[in-house]
Amino acid sequence: MIRSSSYAGVMESLMNSAEEQQPSSPLANSWSKPQESSKNQMPKCIGGFVLVHAGAGYHSESKAKEYKHVCKRACQRAVDRLKAGALAVEAVAAALVELEDSPFTNAGMGSNLNLSGEIECDASIMDGKSLHYGAVGAISGIKNPVLVANRLLSEAQKGKLSAGRIPPCFLVGRGAHDWAVSHGISPCPSEKMATKFSLSAYKRNKRKMELAEKMDTGPNQAKKRRQSSENENVSGCLDTVGAIVVDLEGNVAAAVSSGGLAMKHPGRVGQAAHYGCGCWAENAFNMNPYSTAVSTSGCGEHLIRTMLARECSAAMQSEDAHQALLQTMQNKFISSPFLASEDRVLGGVIVLRCCRCAEPPPSPKIQGILVEFLWSHTTESMCVGYMSAQDSKAKTHISRLPPGTVPGQCLAIEGGVCRLMSVAE
Repeated sequence: MIRSSSYAGVMESLMNSAEEQQPSSPLANSWSKPQESSKNQMPKCIGGFVLVHAGAGYHSESKAKEYKHVCKRACQRAVDRLKAGALAVEAVAAALVELEDSPFTNAGMGSNLNLSGEIECDASIMDGKSLHYGAVGAISGIKNPVLVANRLLSEAQKGKLSAGRIPPCFLVGRGAHDWAVSHGISPCPSEKMATKFSLSAYKRNKRKMELAEKMDTGPNQAKKRRQSSENENVSGCLDTVGAIVVDLEGNVAAAVSSGGLAMKHPGRVGQAAHYGCGCWAENAFNMNPYSTAVSTSGCGEHLIRTMLARECSAAMQSEDAHQALLQTMQNKFISSPFLASEDRVLGGVIVLRCCRCAEPPPSPKIQGILVEFLWSHTTESMCVGYMSAQDSKAKTHISRLPPGTVPGQCLAIEGGVCRLMSVAE
């Protein structure tokens, strides 16, 4: 069963809203690559767009306000960086820091604890302009794993190390921690990253595991335990966070961060660190007319085995973005032959694509870009937020599957469009 919002209607209303809000001076709604003016001055251009998610999992009504607030703060943080002239990769990292710092998300502060009662985080970031990627897996003692991933990316862009050595793009465990500290990223004791909520969840899950181990080991009991475990995962343990950004030069970037599954085995690395699985960003080039960016959430093993981020990015080159994402989620994820043995396939994505506006502008000095953005999930819910540099505040939404539908066997898909304009004087 597929639940699909009235995408065309949503797009039209957002387009009309953006156009109605456009002031008499288009500089307030600016988006363009800086150009030389007749006075050899840089144009007063600000612009860009950010879409974030606080995870695909379960977001209770009692905590909906907190999830929406953190998405708003993350959007504002990214837009502030864009307005200051930052590139997409810097803005997307700023959004992730805000999401990691929230005690309500399963990333950075307040992450799920593993079987040993420790916090191990995964994160990755990708720059659509350079196509460089940085990631850390199972890293402990670092408050903001995305900063380490971003530093790996920036160091790799500098070229080879001494004696012609290739710089790393993906580090794990103690090696990742030591590398981060040696590159100026301050450590944070793991006990300070745990919250009352994450600690109580760990104790509750540990008691359930101990009780389960005392149960009979017959096939029926094993099936009940497996189903119980699946229900626990649906109930909020999958909320990886992420963001995707377009900057004023048309570059895209994507990032993702996660504390991983609750009670995971120490050393387990989820999709948030794997190339092509957690995030993807790619500027338009050659035969690809669109720049695309993707960030995923959900059960890491399901996302890894389907490389969902890269699959969704490739699909966005189709003419109909909504139909392409729907088909990708259905055929490449829910019905994927790589997940044929799974009863429930759990995951979610946020996606954007952008290109220069096809219709001619009213003036040669005015430039525009069209940004289509979508989100889709097979989990019970997914919290998203989005904002352009011309907006006064971010919009947030908790998308939910219809009542009575089975998570992992059906999907929701929604989205919109934003037209960004700018003027070079």
